[in-house]
Amino acid sequence: MSLIQDEAGQWHDDSGEITEEEFVRRFTAHCLKVCGFTTFDDGATVKEYCDDVARSYFADPSYREEGPEACADADMSYWGEE
Repeated sequence: MSLIQDEAGQWHDDSGEITEEEFVRRFTAHCLKVCGFTTFDDGATVKEYCDDVARSYFADPSYREEGPEACADADMSYWGEE
């Protein structure tokens, strides 16, 4: 087993498999790091939104393969659009 360190400084098994919990944690952490705010204009928190939507990305194997950070970037590209 080899270990890799993610952008949050945490170590993980590099087997290519990721748990849903880890995917959600990394998706949420990436969004919070990049977006620069913690609450949307409607009062919803970024963390609550990400914790929920990341699970839908994880459920699709093709998105899961892209990784949580890439999925987070794709999702954030739609933020602010009406």
